Amino acid sequence: MCGSDEWRALMRDSILPSAIGNVDLGDDILEVGPGYGATTDVLCELRARLTSVEIDEELAALLEERFASKSNVTIVRGDATALEFPDGRFTGAASFTMLHHVPTPELQDRLFAEVGRVLRPGARLVASDGVYDAQVEAAHEGDTYNPVDPAALPDRLRAAGFEDIDVRVSDLGWTAVATRGASD
Repeated sequence: MCGSDEWRALMRDSILPSAIGNVDLGDDILEVGPGYGATTDVLCELRARLTSVEIDEELAALLEERFASKSNVTIVRGDATALEFPDGRFTGAASFTMLHHVPTPELQDRLFAEVGRVLRPGARLVASDGVYDAQVEAAHEGDTYNPVDPAALPDRLRAAGFEDIDVRVSDLGWTAVATRGASD
């Protein structure tokens, strides 16, 4: 499903426009968990520089090959709970329909904290994912399915150093926009 043309069209035409809206992610964006690259396709056309971090070795290899001709895209094989970037490196961050693949709430929170660490103060995070659905859970048989409760998201993002947090729930799932707080 996630690698299909239908999924790419849904991401391009519905999920990304709804999630990003008028949010300015700047010109140096971190994408967390691009998977098959449906969101990378859109993000790389919108911004000057995009760094996409993918933990799955096979998917990262596919992305490296697919985006090799894009000089503004860097694919990094890595774990977003332990990012190998300096503090304050990015002007914005995005993560779409992947957080449910992170195995535990504790690891999700570590991911939020790491993304916050590598964002500049005042930079924005846009994230979206689906809400719990039994059919989606069944489709993830043999795979991790740990959906994020959107009602708990403001507190979790605040604990990771974000502020000005807006969480919306729609037919497409939830979307959160949050601002990296000022440095300590």
